[in-house]
Amino acid sequence: MLSSLQERLQTVMVSGSKAEKVLASYMNEAFAELPFETAASIAAKARLSEATVGRFCRSIGFKSFKDLKEHLRGNEIEHPWLLGKRLEDLHTSSNEDRSDLAAGMEMEIAAVIKIYEMCGSVAWERAVERLSTCKRVMVVGFQTERGQAQYFANQLQYLRDGVSLLDLTGGNFAEALLTDEECCVVMFEARRYSRLAKGLAAQANDADIAVTLVTDSFCDWGQELADEVFAIPTLFNQFWDSTAQMSCFSNLLINSVFRALGPNVEDRFDKITRLYGGFTGHVGAADTQIFK
Repeated sequence: MLSSLQERLQTVMVSGSKAEKVLASYMNEAFAELPFETAASIAAKARLSEATVGRFCRSIGFKSFKDLKEHLRGNEIEHPWLLGKRLEDLHTSSNEDRSDLAAGMEMEIAAVIKIYEMCGSVAWERAVERLSTCKRVMVVGFQTERGQAQYFANQLQYLRDGVSLLDLTGGNFAEALLTDEECCVVMFEARRYSRLAKGLAAQANDADIAVTLVTDSFCDWGQELADEVFAIPTLFNQFWDSTAQMSCFSNLLINSVFRALGPNVEDRFDKITRLYGGFTGHVGAADTQIFK
């Protein structure tokens, strides 16, 4: 069940100003970590000013960010870390020079938990249904997220036909936007966002082509243009944002599609395995016949 604060944040994510959407999106996705943040740390992560954070907090009913944190500590939040013995030992054994690694480790664990919590949501089930039944699935990623898109597309191709990676070199995305067949788009993108990403999402939206956007917690245009927005944590106390957890998300979504498609998937697996064995082959598979 959503908390009252989360409901307010999600309202702002749709109707707020650009800066308000960025802050609301980040706070909503980093909800469990908010008691450990400061106005300065949130301002730095969102690339806004502390004064903007303060005004935002007042706009949603709090005197300051400190007041918002006190509300959370008293009412709405639970400790997010689920550390087993080995992880706990690693955490407690970290010396001062490695304290940043310990903090990053906790943030990554919290990110995995958040991604697992997405499973079974209304948006998740809607995306799974579409990816299981839509005639054509176009997958696209921009900048460093191209690798995430290729991974997802290649994995989904093992499960079903009609999956392709969108061509970025043509410059028009006609294979998605002008197709006569039922089509949907899965997009991977994180800040700083490519103009191509927002432009493609807008054109797909205008053409009634469903878009599933896998992005970070700072995207302020996704809610308006995509049918589902999955905001993946990307801040792990490192010098640069990390999209590594998008792979965790991809694996879980692929698994859900696999379950939705049922046992007939095995036949396609076998055929692809034979094709790969015939064209390429695997290490140690001495009996593989290379096609000639």
